[in-house]
Amino acid sequence: MRIELLYINECPNSDEAARRLGVALAALGHRGTTIHMRLIDSSEDTVGTGFAGSPTIAVDGADIFPGGAVVSDLACRIYRTPSGLAGLPTIDQIKEALTNHGL
Repeated sequence: MRIELLYINECPNSDEAARRLGVALAALGHRGTTIHMRLIDSSEDTVGTGFAGSPTIAVDGADIFPGGAVVSDLACRIYRTPSGLAGLPTIDQIKEALTNHGL
């Protein structure tokens, strides 16, 4: 299992997304799982990644929030959360998405 967080330099949510992903993994019994941070520098870097905006969380190359449209633009991503639209999902949403992907 390979967990990646795809992000762009200009994304203000990358660090918090990594933190939340780590908390969610720990809560699911996967403490210490490596989170591979993958910087997307150009539209060419998005090819074959499933990148849907920054941050995108992927397990074995699949976006764990498949509702996001794949893009080649270096843009921030918007997530639907219980509190409305936000720049990243909640820890509970990440836990649920990871569970749905077999973790």
